[in-house]
Amino acid sequence: MKIGIIISENDAEKCWNAFRFGNFCLGQKDETKIFLMGKGVEYEKTSNEKFNSVGQAEKFLSDGGKILACGTCIKSRKQKDSEMCPLSTMKDVYDIVVQSDKVVCF
Repeated sequence: MKIGIIISENDAEKCWNAFRFGNFCLGQKDETKIFLMGKGVEYEKTSNEKFNSVGQAEKFLSDGGKILACGTCIKSRKQKDSEMCPLSTMKDVYDIVVQSDKVVCF
């Protein structure tokens, strides 16, 4: 199965749970992609010891997941892109939505 996950919030617990869910999907052998949009591109800043979304994102990437992020949202926050928050486009999120069997939003 192909799973798309859209994260549009920067709440530490929501981001942590979204990445945990992504890791669970990978563990089920599902092709899983995460798209960060709006406040979701700030997940690295809100990660903390209790809700370590950065640690979950690192595991997600190392286990074969793919993270994409809205370039406009990154630029509007004067952030730099990175492997954990790479510049992407509306076309990329469109592709995730139309190619996924299921899409979940956090």
